[in-house]
This record gives sequence, C-alpha cells and structure tokens, in this order.
Amino acid sequence: MPEAASTRTRSPLSLNSDGQRHPLENSLAVFTLVTGLIVFAIGWVIQLRALASVLGIVSMLVGLYAQMISATRTERMIIVTGLVGAFVGTALAFGHGGFWS
Repeated sequence: MPEAASTRTRSPLSLNSDGQRHPLENSLAVFTLVTGLIVFAIGWVIQLRALASVLGIVSMLVGLYAQMISATRTERMIIVTGLVGAFVGTALAFGHGGFWS
C-alpha cells in the first residue's frame, strides 16, 4: 500500500504541520506565547502588578479561545506554553496585590 506512506516533508519549525494554512490560529498561538512570557516576566515585579494582571487575563482569554479553534498539535503546544506562563504571571501579580493595593 504505497498510498498509505506519506512522502511530504514536514518542517519542525512550522505551525502548519497538516500542510494547510491557518493564519488566524497561528496568530493567536504566537500572541498567547509572547504575552504569556511577558506576563510571566513582569509578574515578578511588584510595581507592575496591575499591568501583569490585566495582560495576564487578556492572554488567558485569548489563549483559551485559540485552544478551542486550534488545528494542529504544534499550535496547541505553543498555546499551552503561553497559557502556563500567563497563569503563573497572573497568579504572581494577584499575590502582590492584583489590581489594587
């Protein structure tokens, strides 16, 4: 059964591992990863707790939506990494006082 073997080569750096384009899903995945890492970094700074809180909530909401519409496994791995960073950064910011205090 030669038709069962895949001859297409996959790039390990591509979010489109199924061979189709997903511009919205890819954009949301990258946004979630970048903002999640930023929130994780600024969540440690006490003076930036309000910014980390707001950006973390936005990042988590976008990430959860992106997780629902994601099309490939690679996108999901990027999204979950961003979600974890956003969650930890937001928890740190809330621990420092959150929006007020």
